[in-house]
Amino acid sequence: MKKLLLALGTAMTLTSAMAWPTKTVTLVVPFPPGGSTDLIARTLQPKLAEKFGGTFVVDNKPGATGTIGAAQVVRSAPDGHTLLVASLGPYVIAPHLTKVTYDATKDFDYITVAVQAPNVLVVPAASPHKTMADVIAWQKANPGKMTFASSGNGSSDHLTAELYWQQTGTSGVHVPYKGGGPVMTDLLGNQVDSSFMNINTAMPQIQAGKLRALSITSATRSPLLPNVPTLEELGIKDANVYSWQAVAAPKGIPADVKAKLQAAIKDALNDPAIKPKLLDLGFEIVANTPEQFTAFQAAEFARWKKLIESRNIKAD
Repeated sequence: MKKLLLALGTAMTLTSAMAWPTKTVTLVVPFPPGGSTDLIARTLQPKLAEKFGGTFVVDNKPGATGTIGAAQVVRSAPDGHTLLVASLGPYVIAPHLTKVTYDATKDFDYITVAVQAPNVLVVPAASPHKTMADVIAWQKANPGKMTFASSGNGSSDHLTAELYWQQTGTSGVHVPYKGGGPVMTDLLGNQVDSSFMNINTAMPQIQAGKLRALSITSATRSPLLPNVPTLEELGIKDANVYSWQAVAAPKGIPADVKAKLQAAIKDALNDPAIKPKLLDLGFEIVANTPEQFTAFQAAEFARWKKLIESRNIKAD
């Protein structure tokens, strides 16, 4: 009887997986509309609907640096009909800064990192700093005086600045804002000295000559900024930092559904009508496997935990 029940259960699971999707698939974005994560979700939504023939919708559930939406996904049935499309915040940073109602290392099935984008150290066009060497030398001569704006405590741009200070033995003044918009306003108004901005946010103002890019956190130079050196190129070790957007599901999603989603997302991002637009915005296509994403999440989780604790970073 036990063997029969097990066989029936296995058959039902396989039938359910093969029939997927059987209802609307919700892509939960734990941030407001209009940001990078929302853009990626809305880029994927029509392609997934076209691929699988079902209804896919984007549902923005902002709040608590992405953890409210992430928690909602964790509580959902692991049947492939509720997915999380989020940046690194709720996956690897927020759990070290605030109390969350999920375990980021155990409660998700990681499907794929869709895209990533490096940060760029930018200064206003009127800044006296022309190169990264200028900045480092000035900071060493004037410790704790140069201001670095970020979109909030624990954000990717904030952690990049903390990592940079740690690796160069310098110090600065962190000026946290509530979002990237106010950062850009005060940078352009010369109210703050610098910021490690996401490349796709900074590029329009760099191209307009209103911001000057001094260095980038990618492993190699960006084709969008070929004359801007990487931090590692300048001798600053372990300084590769990317803001990334990824797709995950509640733990227990059927394996074949996970594989189908990863393959479909990879195809969508590499579509000739989509890929060039993403590259022009500064995104790099990743579309890695669930196994690669799982290992990457674990490494990122440990990396940012170590930095947050060593730098005594606190949430807002």
